[in-house]
Amino acid sequence: MLIPFAAAVVVGLVVLWPGGAPEHERTGVGFDRQTQQATVTKVEEVDCSSVNASGETPTGDTSTAEGSSAQQQANGTCKKATIRVDTGDDKGRTFTEIIQPDQSRQLEQGQEVVVAYEPAAPKDLQYSVTDVNRKFPMALLAGIFALAVVAVGRMRGVMALVALAISFMVLTLFILPAILQGSNPLVVAVVGASAIMLIALYMCHGLSARTSVAVLGTLISLLLIGLLGSLFIDWAALTGNTDDNTGLIHGLYPTIDMSGLLLAGVIIGSLGVLDDVTVTQTSAVWELHEANPSMGWRELYRAGIRIGRDHIASVVNTLVLAYAGAALPLLLLFSIAQSSVGTVANSELVAEEIVRTLVGSIGLVASVPLTTALAALVVSADRPGASAEEAAVPAPARGGRGRRRKR
Repeated sequence: MLIPFAAAVVVGLVVLWPGGAPEHERTGVGFDRQTQQATVTKVEEVDCSSVNASGETPTGDTSTAEGSSAQQQANGTCKKATIRVDTGDDKGRTFTEIIQPDQSRQLEQGQEVVVAYEPAAPKDLQYSVTDVNRKFPMALLAGIFALAVVAVGRMRGVMALVALAISFMVLTLFILPAILQGSNPLVVAVVGASAIMLIALYMCHGLSARTSVAVLGTLISLLLIGLLGSLFIDWAALTGNTDDNTGLIHGLYPTIDMSGLLLAGVIIGSLGVLDDVTVTQTSAVWELHEANPSMGWRELYRAGIRIGRDHIASVVNTLVLAYAGAALPLLLLFSIAQSSVGTVANSELVAEEIVRTLVGSIGLVASVPLTTALAALVVSADRPGASAEEAAVPAPARGGRGRRRKR
């Protein structure tokens, strides 16, 4: 069953392979800007009133707190930062920016930053600070993560990291460019997620009946998530175009089906947790059979589903809290506005997350009995009783049941 499926995935990859993201003219909006690396070489304190009187502008993308008055800014002490561009054609060029005292991001001397470049702007306004350069702490954290995975997982941990790298490559080299090229986001997500699933599961857990059961359980659950997601995204009239980033994507590539992109995100986002559930349930059933080879498939299913119920409770709670944590600033805004629960849930921005969470959770819940039943049937059919090695053990070593059968 899985061989035709794997062949279909390979064909899908070949047919939909994009060959790179399409070129476009930069708009200079949001993420669609030219950026360079820079360093803050000098920071000095200046009087805000003199700065405002001279007409100097504050730092480009460091936001000020809403509600602060111009009088408060004028009476405070501002900072004047000198920034040196370290990359690009203007390497070595310096410019200055003013940081107001109530801005959330304060620059310090020696700090590495990211600056946006707008060639069409006047020369003294072409560069502005957009973010802090945090590549080193992020790389260090990734290194700690990799060491922890290898230290605990050993060779299997190494394979998991390799599978993670391949998954990232499929995402960046296939899924994203193919969607930008105009391919159907749902089809691309299904093919890409299936490729990731096959590569990751077989690479981490080996070519075996156990892994194949987990793959099959994951596949059926993904199909269920796709069907439910398609139904409720359409029924709830979710457009997928809810913020500045999705608006920018729609503006640059109007042919992209944004609701299809939303469904693709639901499928890809559910895949990682599905892998965990299906592999765990399959392994649990296999270990139960190893511990007691005389158990039939019904007994294996009952024992495995008891483990699965605990897994369901923890995983569903994890999904809900993960989405709530990501949307916490938005939920705070609704709380400030004293909106009712019904009003909050009805807004498209929140409704998208609700549909994403509930559809994914339904797929996860369904994957537990489905995968457990498949694993119980396969392991009991593959090894219906004691193995040849166990049969060769003398009857007394196997316990009283063998002696009773002999008498």
